[in-house]
Amino acid sequence: MIGDFIAAAIGRNIDQRDGEGGTLGAVVGVATWEVAKRVVPAAIVLGGAALGARYLKRKFGNQPASA
Repeated sequence: MIGDFIAAAIGRNIDQRDGEGGTLGAVVGVATWEVAKRVVPAAIVLGGAALGARYLKRKFGNQPASA
């Protein structure tokens, strides 16, 4: 909730730089915050999984199969 207010204030301030209103900037700021709250954790998890897979492939990928 507080993050929404902060995002709206930042967006409003950015949008007011052109001399017009700041309502559109506030809406865009809140929308960006809502998307970022979901995308950033997913990107961290996917990046960690990719690094883990690369590590395991490098560690176990070059060993011959045991019979």
